[in-house]
Amino acid sequence: MAKDFSTMDDCNPSHNQSIHDLSNPLRRTILRGGLATTISSLLAPLGAVSLSGCSTTPTGIGPMLGFKSVTMNDLDTVTVPDGYRVQVLYRWGDAVGIAGNMPAYKSDASNTATEQEAQAGMHHDGIHYFPLDGSQRGLLVMNHEYTDDGLLHVGGMRDWSAEKVAKAQAAMGVSVIEIVNRGNSWEVVRPSRFARRVTATTPMLITGPARGHARLRTRDDASGAVVLGTVNNCAHGFTPWGTYLTCEENFNGYFNGPDKPDADQARWGLKKGGAGYRWHEFDERFDVARHPNEYNRFGWVVEIDPMDPTSTPVKRTALGRAAHEGAHVTQTRDGRVVVYMGEDSRFEYIYKFVSRDAVRPGGAKANADLLDHGTLYVARFNAGGRGEWIELTQGKNGLTAERGFASQGDVVISTRQASDLVGATKMDRPEWIASDAKTGWVYCTLTNNVSRGKPGFPGVDAANPRVENTMGNIIRWKEDGDFAATTFVWNHFVMAGNPVLDRADAKGNAKGDQLGSPDGLWVDGRGVLWIETDISTSTLGKGDYAATPNNGMYAADTTTGEIRRFLVGPRGCELTGVIMTPDMKSLFVNIQHPGEPASERSNPDEVMKVSTWPDKARPRSATIVITRADGGVIGA
Repeated sequence: MAKDFSTMDDCNPSHNQSIHDLSNPLRRTILRGGLATTISSLLAPLGAVSLSGCSTTPTGIGPMLGFKSVTMNDLDTVTVPDGYRVQVLYRWGDAVGIAGNMPAYKSDASNTATEQEAQAGMHHDGIHYFPLDGSQRGLLVMNHEYTDDGLLHVGGMRDWSAEKVAKAQAAMGVSVIEIVNRGNSWEVVRPSRFARRVTATTPMLITGPARGHARLRTRDDASGAVVLGTVNNCAHGFTPWGTYLTCEENFNGYFNGPDKPDADQARWGLKKGGAGYRWHEFDERFDVARHPNEYNRFGWVVEIDPMDPTSTPVKRTALGRAAHEGAHVTQTRDGRVVVYMGEDSRFEYIYKFVSRDAVRPGGAKANADLLDHGTLYVARFNAGGRGEWIELTQGKNGLTAERGFASQGDVVISTRQASDLVGATKMDRPEWIASDAKTGWVYCTLTNNVSRGKPGFPGVDAANPRVENTMGNIIRWKEDGDFAATTFVWNHFVMAGNPVLDRADAKGNAKGDQLGSPDGLWVDGRGVLWIETDISTSTLGKGDYAATPNNGMYAADTTTGEIRRFLVGPRGCELTGVIMTPDMKSLFVNIQHPGEPASERSNPDEVMKVSTWPDKARPRSATIVITRADGGVIGA
């Protein structure tokens, strides 16, 4: 989700600096210039690849990247390399494909809330392909992160009403659609028995250590076990047993906070009026004064079984509560799952969850409770390229009743506060996480943090070495032995930036095409790292981003460090989800909020001022499919 740098939450008042505070300029210089030598010596016994991001020396053409870079531009279209084709597959407002309920999209925004419940939501984000017939037929499951009410409604937020709130709630959540490749063209199967929308009012179960907790009980749910809906669905994950994980990111913005938030409410960013969505005016459960526990029921990872449209989504509280950007799943050698999670807010944390049990044969039903039992950790990145995972378990590492953690339910509900207490590293907006099964490296985008090092905010540290970090970077780590390890080595894969800039902390060290604000991340079957950028529309084409009018998607050869620009999006958009079919010949990418103005909310009287993509009309977020004209592997 694009965010105005000046309005992002800074909700972390903790002082986790003593362990790894490197504000001394000399120490920062040593880290920037000498970290490669130090970490290389640490990684040598592990057979790690070279530190491709620690040198600015240009390299030759990497063998993994077989396309010519796309030139940055400000066009209102999707630009891809020569020899590639783009097809728009699934737009906001398109029918999902529910039998007997396939309302047509109305370009004047007059679709009703009921119709929106059976249509694609707004602002496509995380996405995954679940094969039904290999690479020719499958399910696409994707998030719809948030709404732009200026686009969504006739008249925008004028004449605000219960109907407009209901439509907004129906326009976020998750889509499940069936798709098929007919020749060289993909299409959505309508109707499909799999077609489904999950929205902000869909009933869901709460499981894990917070289930039934007093802080999750409300007037409408005295059990603390059932909640309506999921919101702000950003990045995602998928499990070995075939389910989809959707993540609730900045949920606090939908709640009307009190005039003077208490310490807990302030730590979770609640404020009067929220982010201006005004749901509380017609749905009282989003008014914290009237329903003080409702906001505790959001901020979780939600598991959905796409193969069973009658199944009930489940909020897995054992994975902790956070402004979850994603939930990347991998497996240990003994078959357990590890879930890596970033929290997209300034000065927040990186987490991982290790399941107690190994994955069982038998699919979703056999593993229905696997994510309810395990151990949650938060990361500390120490100087010198070493790090550790600190256990977030009640009774350990100071998480005691005397400190407000009387049960594991308290720990997972107050995951931020628990991480503050144990001294985790406060990061520069950790977003998507991806791992390379061949090398063992785990990558995480740190999108940016303009508050880093400013008066009153935390200074630089080893993992976050830039003052006023406008450009972001990608950090990576390799566990000591297996993914369940509690210690690791780490380095910066790349410091994003533009070498022509004067400010040292904005130059970057990318080999190849310059980029900034990395966000979406995925490693394909060949080991290519795909990077999507999320430069705020309030920033595109200005300041450090004067040479970057549009967002783009990049491919990186992680063995050489070379980065090439593969795609430039239309005006006002960000690039979000990315996934391929198993044969790697069809690439699905989400184009989020095309046409978004610098204010980040559309004027309903000028909705086509910035963009008319993809239909030369009211702009619509959409999933695109990219293929090669010769039918070859994408990127090769």
